[in-house]
Order: sequence, then C-alpha cells, then structure tokens
Amino acid sequence: MMSRQAFLCSLGSLYLSLLFIFLLMDVYARPANNSVLKEKAADGKDENEILPPDHLNGVKMEMDGHLNKEFHQEVFLGKEMEEFEEDSEPRKNRKKLMVIFSKVDINNDKKIGAKEMQRWIMEKTDEHFQEAVEENKMHFRAVDPDGDGHVSWDEYKIKFLASKGFNEKEMAEKIKNNEELKIDEETQEVLDNLKDRWYQADNPPPDLLLNEEEFLSFLHPEHSRGMLKFMVKEIIRDLDQDGDKKLTVSEFISLPVGTVENQQAQDIDDDWVKDRRKEFEEVIDANRDGIVTMEELEEYMDPMNEYNALNEAKQMIAVADENQNHHLELEEILKYSEYFTGSKLMDYARNVHEEF
Repeated sequence: MMSRQAFLCSLGSLYLSLLFIFLLMDVYARPANNSVLKEKAADGKDENEILPPDHLNGVKMEMDGHLNKEFHQEVFLGKEMEEFEEDSEPRKNRKKLMVIFSKVDINNDKKIGAKEMQRWIMEKTDEHFQEAVEENKMHFRAVDPDGDGHVSWDEYKIKFLASKGFNEKEMAEKIKNNEELKIDEETQEVLDNLKDRWYQADNPPPDLLLNEEEFLSFLHPEHSRGMLKFMVKEIIRDLDQDGDKKLTVSEFISLPVGTVENQQAQDIDDDWVKDRRKEFEEVIDANRDGIVTMEELEEYMDPMNEYNALNEAKQMIAVADENQNHHLELEEILKYSEYFTGSKLMDYARNVHEEF
C-alpha cells in the first residue's frame, strides 16, 4: 500500500506535469502579441513608459499590426473600463451596465439606436484622447528635466537607454563627445525606428526639438493626422509581402515576420486568422475590391472618424440585436455583456427586472 508521503509526492508530480502541459498549450494556442507584454521594473513602473505604447485605446489596430481585441469595450466604456474587472461581483457590474444604458439612451425610449451609439462611441473615444494628453504631460516632464519646454533627440535617447539599463551619465557623456555607443543590435534597431518616428513628429520648421504637443504625436500618433499616416505606412511595411504598398487578404492574415517562431504556431490559431479575414473583408476593404490601400487603412485607423463610428455603432447593435429591430434593449446588452464590457453577467434575465 502506498504511503501518505509517497502519495503526496506522486500527486505533486502529476500537478506539475499538468501545469506544464497547460502552459505549453497556452503558448502555442495564439500568436505572440507585443501589446500584452509589459516589462515591469522593480519599483512597479513600466520600464517602457517613455516608449510609444503598442496599444492605443480606442484605435482598432495595435502598433504591431494585431487587431485590438478590446476595442469594443474601450469605445463603449471609455475610462470606466477599469471598473469592469473579471473578478468583480456580477450584480455590481449589472447595475453599472444599466446606468451606462440609461446614459446612451438620450431620448429615454428604452432602446439604443445607431445614432445614439455613434454619439456615445465618439464621446468615449474622446475620453481616451484626454487621458493620453494627461499621461503625456507626465512623460514629457520625465524627458525634459531642465523644464525648457523642448526635448532634443539626444535628450530622449539618453533617457531611453537609461530605461534599458545603460548608465545614464556614461551615455550622456559619450553622446556629447560623439563617441561610439556600444549597444546591442536589437536596441539599436529600436532606436533607429524611434528616430524615424521622432522626425515625423517634428512639425515644420524641423528643428529636431519636440515640444509637448509634438511629443504627444510621437507617443500617440492617433492625435495627429500626419503621424496617423506614418503609423499606417509602418503597418503596411510590416505586412506587405510583395512591396506594392497595398494589402491583400492573404497578406493581412499572415503574421508579421518574426512574430512567431514557427509555422505551426501560426497555423494553430484558426480563430486569429478568421477574425482578421472577417475584419479585412467586412470592414477595412471599404470598396470590397480585395485590396486595402493606405487610404482605406488610414480611414479604418482614424479613431475620430464619425463615419467609422456610425458603422461601428451599427455593427455593435447587430451583435446583440436578437429581435432584429435595429436597436438594443437593456436585456440584449445584459445578455451580451461580455462583448460590450468583457464581463459576463450570470442570471441576467432573472435579475434585470427586479433592479429597475
């Protein structure tokens, strides 16, 4: 008969084996997405806080070319996204969602139409814009220690290298004396890309000095039409395989070079390919000719495009419009709460009426 100690050891080994299998399955279940990888410093701050973020709230595509999986929640909840946590009590989330419904329903007819949803989407997107502006003020102060209201490329480069573990004083001295910087190839590649972006954010007349507004464009290209164009060019450059500066559906559903280590990891994620194909054919390719131009992608990426907001409103309504009246009732939004808020509400039908 197995002893208690031997049994516990055997159970522990089984647990570790299962844990390893699940972790391995998770690694290969979906493509790598840089937008969810956050490097945290010892003090809890994001080491890349002075880097342009990969994820832009309220923008349909990430900087690395991946679709923004949280887009619908971002444009429906705005700054209230943080209130809808996965471990929050469903009853509390239900009440919050009912309050939001009443705010969207501006004519108080107990249903939400496309125009009402469009207005709400624009309002929530603007909230993300204002949040980015406030964050930019903090980040600008971090790279403008002398407070003169301008940051040179060299000043930014020193701060960037310091965030990567290089000695700030040593880097500053070498840059001042035009000495060679001994940095690894990957860091140098990032610097080169950032310099291109810095030049783009430098409004005429170019002086390589960014003020606070230009620095906002550098970090958040969605705030500047010129930078939005630059971001689109970068994405097309990464996805365009034949160099014609346009995207076919096959190019769009292929992962950017270097995103995953092998073809098997790409093939496994059928849902990822399905989502991208649907987005390409039904949303981005406006004239349905099978080709996405820079202009089409730019329109798609522009978060303050009212026509896009109206289309998005109609799509969001269609997802939950079970009675096909082209409007959303409260019961429909509660039932499809995971789509709108990322939070699944249990027993919504049993509780909704008692809470009015």
